[in-house]
Amino acid sequence: MTLDSVPVISIVGCSNVGKTTLMEKLIRELKRRGLRIATIKHDVHGFEIDRPGKDTWRHAQAGSDVVVIASPGRVAMIARTGQELSVDEIVARLPVEVDLVLTEGYKRGDKPKIEVFRAACGQELLCRGGEDGLIALATDTPQPGIMVPQYELDDAVGLGDLIEERYLGHPSHSH
Repeated sequence: MTLDSVPVISIVGCSNVGKTTLMEKLIRELKRRGLRIATIKHDVHGFEIDRPGKDTWRHAQAGSDVVVIASPGRVAMIARTGQELSVDEIVARLPVEVDLVLTEGYKRGDKPKIEVFRAACGQELLCRGGEDGLIALATDTPQPGIMVPQYELDDAVGLGDLIEERYLGHPSHSH
């Protein structure tokens, strides 16, 4: 599958609702099925992954526009962009071919969304389905009137089946 045709699915929800936990479970499940996965974490506040004083931090502080750190088993690239890149622009820059991209965040983006909803968080759903791209809900409380499949918060197998069937054209492997 070429990068321009890779499905992108966003895991969205309010703060501290369990998005990262669901992402971890979903990544493990999809990897168990033999899929190659990329993830993108959206941080509206900006981020810094270099620690002050480290060589890569020093390179960036000196003005390098792109800093790459490489080791025998991993490579990371930090690039100054001047503006926020869209999900599609980030996917186009992925250095390896993948079957699926999962994003955490991008709740206002135009990609299909799985919303994580926990009743104890006391907030309303971000998405309602239809025009906002909601394809499924992972929740601890059934939500009447929401016309998308609803899954338990930890049902990575069910969500994996949905993703494979709808976006990868595979029959589910979970059975």
